[in-house]
Amino acid sequence: MPRPLMWLARVVTTLVVLCLALAGAGVLAVRASFPQVSGDLKVKGLTGKVTVYRDKTGVPHIYADSSEDLFLAQGYVHAQDRFFEMDFRRHVTAGRLSEMFGPSTLPEDKAIRTMGWRRIAERELPMLSEQTRRYLDAYARGVNSWMEQHEGALGKSLEYGLLRLTNSGYQPEPWTPVDSVAWLKAMAWDLRSNLSDEIGRAVAASKLPRERVEQLWPGYPFGTHRPIVTKGSVTDHGFDQAQEPRGASPGPEESADPTALTGAAATVAAVPSLMGDPKGGNGIGSNSWVVGGAHTASGKPLLANDPHLAPGMPSIWYQAGLHCRTKSERCSFDVTGFTFSGLPGVIIGHNDRVAWGFTNLGPDVADLYLERVKDDSYLFMGEWRPLTTRAEKIEVAGGDPVTLTVRETLHGPIISDVMGDAKDALPGAAAVFREPADAVALKWTALEPGRTADAIFDLNTARDWPSFRAAASKFEVPSQNMVYADVDGNIGYQAPGRIPVRTRGDGTWPVPGWTGEYSWQSTIPFQDLPSAYNPPEGYVVTANNAVVDPGRYPHMLTKDWAYGYRSQRILDRLEAEIAKGKVDVETMGAVQQDTGNGLAPFLVPRLTALKVAGDPARALDLLRSWDGSQGVDSAPAAYFNAVWRHLLIETFNDDLPEVAWPTGGDRWFEVVRVMLDRPEDPFWDDTRTPQRETRDDMLRRAMALGYDELRRLLGEDVKAWRWGEVHTLTLTSQTFGSSGISLVERLFNRGPFPVPGNDDAVDAAGWDVQEGYEVSWLPSMRMVVDLADLDRSRWINLTGASGHAFHANYWDQAPLWADGGTTPMLSREESVRKAAVDTLTLTP
Repeated sequence: MPRPLMWLARVVTTLVVLCLALAGAGVLAVRASFPQVSGDLKVKGLTGKVTVYRDKTGVPHIYADSSEDLFLAQGYVHAQDRFFEMDFRRHVTAGRLSEMFGPSTLPEDKAIRTMGWRRIAERELPMLSEQTRRYLDAYARGVNSWMEQHEGALGKSLEYGLLRLTNSGYQPEPWTPVDSVAWLKAMAWDLRSNLSDEIGRAVAASKLPRERVEQLWPGYPFGTHRPIVTKGSVTDHGFDQAQEPRGASPGPEESADPTALTGAAATVAAVPSLMGDPKGGNGIGSNSWVVGGAHTASGKPLLANDPHLAPGMPSIWYQAGLHCRTKSERCSFDVTGFTFSGLPGVIIGHNDRVAWGFTNLGPDVADLYLERVKDDSYLFMGEWRPLTTRAEKIEVAGGDPVTLTVRETLHGPIISDVMGDAKDALPGAAAVFREPADAVALKWTALEPGRTADAIFDLNTARDWPSFRAAASKFEVPSQNMVYADVDGNIGYQAPGRIPVRTRGDGTWPVPGWTGEYSWQSTIPFQDLPSAYNPPEGYVVTANNAVVDPGRYPHMLTKDWAYGYRSQRILDRLEAEIAKGKVDVETMGAVQQDTGNGLAPFLVPRLTALKVAGDPARALDLLRSWDGSQGVDSAPAAYFNAVWRHLLIETFNDDLPEVAWPTGGDRWFEVVRVMLDRPEDPFWDDTRTPQRETRDDMLRRAMALGYDELRRLLGEDVKAWRWGEVHTLTLTSQTFGSSGISLVERLFNRGPFPVPGNDDAVDAAGWDVQEGYEVSWLPSMRMVVDLADLDRSRWINLTGASGHAFHANYWDQAPLWADGGTTPMLSREESVRKAAVDTLTLTP
């Protein structure tokens, strides 16, 4: 070999060896933080032996002889797989992100400190039952036992290694029960119902008269989309499903100043979304339904659930089984399901007798009050009262501490303060009330301490409908639709939650705080909340649709439901399947994967009736024989959704402030569906042009723009377009996954994956029409429980059990999830042992 080539070869060889050595060192460093999942471990605090079986997906089933040992081991196992996620979450809920990440997270910390999530959790803890506090203490001991054993390994993990590049002094603190309880506030915030709608109405009214604003929030279509509970009303003894109605809900009230909500909107947007839609409410949803044995192949109930939440890496959920070897008063748990890392117990799942699922009920539990403020006082009923103030010191990594002064009225914290000076952020006076407004306060049920943590353990040990309802009565925030089934063949539905009764108003608009007319009187008694037990139709469907027709119910729950496109599709599918024969687990799973577009039957005929010239006509031909399904390979689905995106942008952006621009979802389905019969509706006109546009003008424009966009993205051949090529999901780490450094992002993020469905298909994969087709909320898990044989149940998580990048279980479930697949949801000990690939024994 010539000398120059020999020299080059040696250099290349040296570089290759060096790269391999560095890669090997990197692999060893990464693997150092992986958990031990087999063999024996000593764990401080245990009183007896605990066995942890893991299947090939890394899902643990924990077996113990006492409840305290069970939850101590759950804390230990959660920390093994997800400690960085747990540490991050508790800093979010405490408003202490800046201690980890520096000044870039100050807006989030200020917003959460203003609301005082952790302060509320600290007040909740002593209110909980002695038993719940024992379980929380045991869980914290388990987390701390893991921390003590793995202090050195923390620095070797990818996340802490990267964090210490910018924050070398960071050291995690011991876990506390308050860290666990505070997570419930994050859950409540992301499922907080109509606060974003309240702001949206008011901001929209800065450009439009009230009647046109109301058009953008149409009433629920009770005539075509059934509510959850179709029979019953409130009697002197509570809700009776056989009772005829005897009252109706309050009517609408006047609005408040729209311009004063800009600061509040910014505050709401500043709070990080850990569970729901990043936009703050547009994508929060879920499906759950239960079918009684009269309609099933086994003769016993089936229960399905798939909560729609924001995607993340790792998933919001952690699958686990918690089992007492021998059930007794000392140890009463035998439960399998989806947990939250950082919180003991199972949130959604089943025990050996009862299964349950959740969807967001969405009652109006938060109101915005416009306040008149002068110096250190606020006006209330003609009297200037002193503001309540407190100082919050926020530590900032790499910088000086920041002191935040939080101000409160009797209605709650002034949330507009955290975005700057209130008088600058909140311009103008409340024109509707002809009084100046200086600030916006938030009244929210989650800012009062409650007993939701008690409810979790009571649900886990419920044995029948009465004990299930007793547990539900403690599930105060967030208020959820709860479906029920048991091994005896019973099914049911219960609406729980702390829901206010207002002196005046319906909660749809911000109201003046200074008049004293809009206070909360009380909350709806639990016994008055809608429920159904073994309804005559033999099934219950919830998908964030209206719970009950207000003509049948005397209390105001909310006016801002989802509009029932998903729920009605599920009902239609179930009734069709029941008519064909008996329903089984596979049928339930197939309904979960239904991708039908609820607006297509209304919009497609309008589009195909138009004469369209040029290239867009080729794309329009795709819709003529389309069945409305939205699989990843569908060319018609790609074109229809592109048309829908541009139709919303072109029709409404010119009329609305940016905060109120349409993002998609079934509210906009209903707005457009009604407008299709009004070809001269003012919204069709583009106010930026001199001529007056009509419905058909805007439909043609949307078709042309949709065609141009897809031609640019997917090519000239319209038949080769694929919905899954643009409708994709990238699983993104909430911390380093959006750092802006591509190398770091590649370490933690996975994807993109092609995803079927759309915003309000049953297989709901939402996207923001203003930003593009990237999926921003989705079925965060799927579960079908078979009460005839619990081992025939199925489940899937969005990502995987592990929070460690490059671990085999970091994202192993994601491809199967994207394809609509599931894995066995085993719970019997013999089945769990047979499926185990790793067995870990924990001893005192």
